[in-house]
Amino acid sequence: MLYLILVSLIWAFSFGLIKGQLTGLDPNLVAAIRLFLAWLVFLPFCRLRHCRLITIICLLAIGAIQYGVMYMAYTASFQYLEAYQVALFTIFTPIYVTLINDLLSGTFHKRFFYAASLAVFGTAIILYRDLHHDEFRTGFLLLQLANLCFAFGQIAYTRVMRHCQATDRQVFSLLYLGAVLSTLPILWSSGQWRIPSLSLQQLSALLYLGILASGVCFFLWNYGARKVNAGTLAVCNNLKIPLAIACSALVFGETVNWQQLTTGSVILLLALLLNWHIRR
Repeated sequence: MLYLILVSLIWAFSFGLIKGQLTGLDPNLVAAIRLFLAWLVFLPFCRLRHCRLITIICLLAIGAIQYGVMYMAYTASFQYLEAYQVALFTIFTPIYVTLINDLLSGTFHKRFFYAASLAVFGTAIILYRDLHHDEFRTGFLLLQLANLCFAFGQIAYTRVMRHCQATDRQVFSLLYLGAVLSTLPILWSSGQWRIPSLSLQQLSALLYLGILASGVCFFLWNYGARKVNAGTLAVCNNLKIPLAIACSALVFGETVNWQQLTTGSVILLLALLLNWHIRR
């Protein structure tokens, strides 16, 4: 679980960077650049000697969904939402993780579902005062598409790697390659092939997001997801939210309700403790 917590801390800065530096750029182009940089990070480690063709195809498809479609929807949502609101609207990811895991395994683990539901409730306390604004609807729907893709990819990757003799590091470039390929039809149809002139801040943000937040952190997240049960994974998907809100307020100057943030964060901690108790 240490990997998941470390990644959540790094991702907390991503929301403010995207909102502050990259919202003027085409979201599909931003997603493609980030994913291409992430692919370059792991390309030197690619070793497919022990991978069957079906495994390679599955990993490409998982990458296209978990990172490609997810990133395009996620980045587009910043055109409609503040950075802390994007973080908040990921509250349903734990539910999706738990339900997708149960759907694929053909069982229903109600205790994991309770822990995930408590995590959603804790984050909803932070969120509820913003729900009545009509302009959130488009951003909300985009975020739910991104959440579904990210949740599916975590579970699917764990299942595929159970039957793969290669290590995570040796195959992870396949996920990023699948993600990059998934952005090409969208870029082709929109005609956004040319990279615009970038400021130093925008270039720095893209390098940080592509190499660290995407390349290294997604690897650590999927690797960490294989080390925990579905309940812990579901709750950890929401740990980044209070961290991102605090970062948006303290570092990027956005206004948040600290009382709601504190209350919701305490309930998130209770959800994590409940899941540890269930696992024991």
